[in-house]
Amino acid sequence: MLEEAGHGSWTYCVDLAPEEGKRRTRGRGGFSSRAEAVREMKAVLDGELRGVYEDRRTTVASFLREWLAAKKEVLAPNTYAGYEDCVERDLIPAFGHYRLPDLRPKQIDAWVSAQQKAGRGRVTVYRVVSTLRSALNHAVRSWRLRHNPAKHSVPPKPRAAERTCWTPDEAAAFLRHNAEHYADRLTDLFEVMLGTGMRRGEILALHWSDVHLMDRKLYVRWTLAAVNNGKIHLREPKTEASRAWISLSPRVMAALHRQAAIQMAAHPEARLEGLVFGRPGGTPLRPQWVLDQLRKRTAELDLPRIGLHDLRHTAASIMIAENIPIAVISKTLRHSTIATTINLYGHLLKDSADEAVKALSTALDRADAHHVADGPTRALRFAA
Repeated sequence: MLEEAGHGSWTYCVDLAPEEGKRRTRGRGGFSSRAEAVREMKAVLDGELRGVYEDRRTTVASFLREWLAAKKEVLAPNTYAGYEDCVERDLIPAFGHYRLPDLRPKQIDAWVSAQQKAGRGRVTVYRVVSTLRSALNHAVRSWRLRHNPAKHSVPPKPRAAERTCWTPDEAAAFLRHNAEHYADRLTDLFEVMLGTGMRRGEILALHWSDVHLMDRKLYVRWTLAAVNNGKIHLREPKTEASRAWISLSPRVMAALHRQAAIQMAAHPEARLEGLVFGRPGGTPLRPQWVLDQLRKRTAELDLPRIGLHDLRHTAASIMIAENIPIAVISKTLRHSTIATTINLYGHLLKDSADEAVKALSTALDRADAHHVADGPTRALRFAA
């Protein structure tokens, strides 16, 4: 049914297939002409037939903001902030004015090409278009689009830059420098990070209630996320594997005992609780400040410039250099699978691979030597 609703606008109303025995109707108004209302009504009927309803009044901008609002409830704050940045900074200015059903691959491809010619970072362009693809996948899954126009427009994912790791000598020199010239809470924080391979967010969210000094263990229960180094949030780690016990070496135990003594001396009548490494008032340390201190102290020794997460990579590289089995390293770092560990540190396993083939060769040589010494023996046949 079509009718003129006054003020030069048109409205349509159609009956749709009943659901659970109940009548369904869909009506929309505000169309500037009868032809526009008819076109939209036909789209609704076609969508009812195909199971997809492409609302031509929905713009890319309104859809992306709607998608963001839904994502906010399920994403970690820093992940959501990254999506929001891509949407508001790039996607809405570039594509927001299009009607959602009118967005085409050629428009997305043209934007990618223009960004690359302008010298935009490959990682940034990849993240922006990946965000658009993810959002439009949701539109397809919710039957609001027939096809995802960004499906084939995402450029290849740039290869991650190789992480800089310190040698054991460099790491030990850094820790000595901290102990001799600072002897503060960061001295012990860096000792624990290098001695356990804990992630930045995990060490900054570590509570005394999860440190069991008598058992020489600590439990990773929380992680800290800073959104644009502004608001700080505590949340559970992303994966089940990350929530696990960590063994403590004598060096790490000594660092934690020092921190406990410092905090007990500052508040003799208080219980040892709250954050292990925090501000005097008990609030979390800001990740950017910790990174700035790391780089300042690194520069004082003229060591290779690294980031906080590179302390974790340094711990892993030292374990690999010491020929610790990869399965044990994976468990220590709390990776979900051994494959994750190999993908991250496979390039560091070259020497271990050399040792493996040497061991294989030695075993075969030893078998040959026994054969010569004992004389020929009858070959054993095994049933298939």
